[in-house]
Order: sequence, then C-alpha cells, then structure tokens
Amino acid sequence: MKKFLSMITLSALALSLIACGTDSAAKREGNSDSASSEQTEAKADDKTYNVGVIQLMQHKALDAATKGFEDALKEKLGDKVTITVENASGDSTTCATLANSFVSDNVDLIMANATPALQASQTATSDIPIVATSITDYASALGIDLKDWTGSTGINVTGTSDLAPLDEQADMLHELYPDAKEVGIIYCSGEDNSIFQVKEITKYLEEYGYKVSEYTFSDSSDVSTVVQTACDSSDVIYVPTDNVAANCGQTINNIALTAKVPIIAGEEGICKDCGVATLSISYYDIGRAAGEMAYEILVNGADPAKMDIQYATEFTKEYNEEIVKTLGVDIPKDYEAIKADKDE
Repeated sequence: MKKFLSMITLSALALSLIACGTDSAAKREGNSDSASSEQTEAKADDKTYNVGVIQLMQHKALDAATKGFEDALKEKLGDKVTITVENASGDSTTCATLANSFVSDNVDLIMANATPALQASQTATSDIPIVATSITDYASALGIDLKDWTGSTGINVTGTSDLAPLDEQADMLHELYPDAKEVGIIYCSGEDNSIFQVKEITKYLEEYGYKVSEYTFSDSSDVSTVVQTACDSSDVIYVPTDNVAANCGQTINNIALTAKVPIIAGEEGICKDCGVATLSISYYDIGRAAGEMAYEILVNGADPAKMDIQYATEFTKEYNEEIVKTLGVDIPKDYEAIKADKDE
C-alpha cells in the first residue's frame, strides 16, 4: 500500500513538473514573440530615408517650393531624412544627369521641381517614387492624353500643380487695361507648361476682343530681343509661369518699363521683378503639400500612381507698388501690395 501511494505521489510530481515546463516554454515563446514585435517596431522607428531633389533653376518661385518641401519633410521626419538638393541651372540635359545619379544612388524618393526636372526623372526611373511640384499641367508634361486624364498619373508620379485660374488672370488684365487692343505673350518655346498656359489664356483674352500675339525665346540669350519686339507691338504684355522668364525678370523689366508697356504676370516672383499685377499662388505652400505627399509615400506606403494631383485653392490679387507708381496705374482696392523679401 505504501509502495502504491509512493507511485501515485511520484506520478503527480512528474505531471506537475511537465506542466511547469510547458508553462515556462509558453512564457518564453510569448516573450520571444513580444520581443520580436518590439524589435520590428524599433526597426521601423529607426528607418532613415534618402530623398533627392532636382530643381530646374534658381529663382524665387522654385526656391520657395523647394523650401516648403524640405520644411514639411523635416518637420515630420527630423534627422531620419536626408535631403540632397541639386540645381540644374536651367539645363534639361543636367536634369537628366541628376536624375540618373539619384537612381544610381537608389534614393527612396525623387522630388522634381519644374517640368523639365519631372520629365527627366520620369525617364530615368519607373520604380522610384517621384513627387513633383511647380508643374502647371501634368498631362502635358507626361504626355498623357487629356481624354485619359483622371486626376492621377497611373505611374510612379504624383505631386502639386502651380496652375492659377487663367480665366481670372485674363479678367485681371481686362480689369486693369480694358481699352488695350494688342496683347503680347512672351514665353519660352521649350517649356510645355508655358505652351499649355498660352493656349488656354489666349481663348479668354480673345473673348474680350484683344488681338493676341505670341513672342517666344528659346533660352535666356534671346530674351532681350524678343521682349523689345513684343513691346514695340503690344499695349500690354502677359508673362505666364515660365521658368526662363522668371530667371530673366530684371532684363524684361529694364526693357518693358523703359517702353512704358505694362506686364501682367502669371506668378508673384515674376511680378516682383517686372509685373504690374498678378493673380498668384504660394509656391511655398505647394512645396509643403508636395512634402506631405512624400511623407505619405515614404512612411505610410501610399501609391503615387493613385494619388490625385493637388492644386492650390487660394489665390491673391497682388501688385508691384514701385512699377505701379512709375506707370501711374490705378489699382483697385482688393489688390494687395507684394511684400519685399526679408533679405531685400
């Protein structure tokens, strides 16, 4: 009997030990899963990103867009993102070189600032996400048929547009110069964004009865000659959001102001240099919006192919106080004087 009881006791003890061993193993396994999860989260938290920026050229509008993009990403990611900004100095070939270099470096995302930068980036890669800004019309820039345009590109490209309402810019020109007969439009023939704007605003200007003539330059070397020709034949000149024009604003102003021919500009930066007035967007704001889109792609896995292009929603009637005084223009009360840059 004693022997039988001893056997029962030993069996119970063995079962107890097995149970304890099983519980310990389960706890170790649970702790292992928890540790693995925490390590995964830590790795995600520690992830860093490399972003390459291609800016077509240096001028106020593009500089502001790049600044907005950098500020937005830095605010969200801090030192977890490295942003390399390269300037193509207005050269499309350089844009292509920079794009290929970023692809070779296997950056996590490319930001393309202006149409030639976007076109070069899209040619260089179909895999790396591209977020663009300062693009007037994405369909034209990417060769997408307008019939197929849905609001997103369907490829590895998304971004923000700098398009201001061209019908309202035509309204502005007519509001200030209702008696003008000849309107000259000056722009770079090599910029798709400018060609798009010219076609659109010409329709609205002709509805007002203006005779519209186009004066094109291929690069900065013939800007002076083209502007002089335009001034000789025009009562008013319109300048779209054209990068070459923006880079040559002072040259344009020296000729137009001497000829006393007023200019309506497509954006604030050009207006600061040579315009009477503009209906403008904030390039800093569209740059910030592009930065926020980049964050969604990098961190949250958003697909640029499905992200709708974003457009500015606020527009401001502005005037250049100095040029207005020189030409003696009567500016309506709902216009705001353009503020001088802090470093001016």
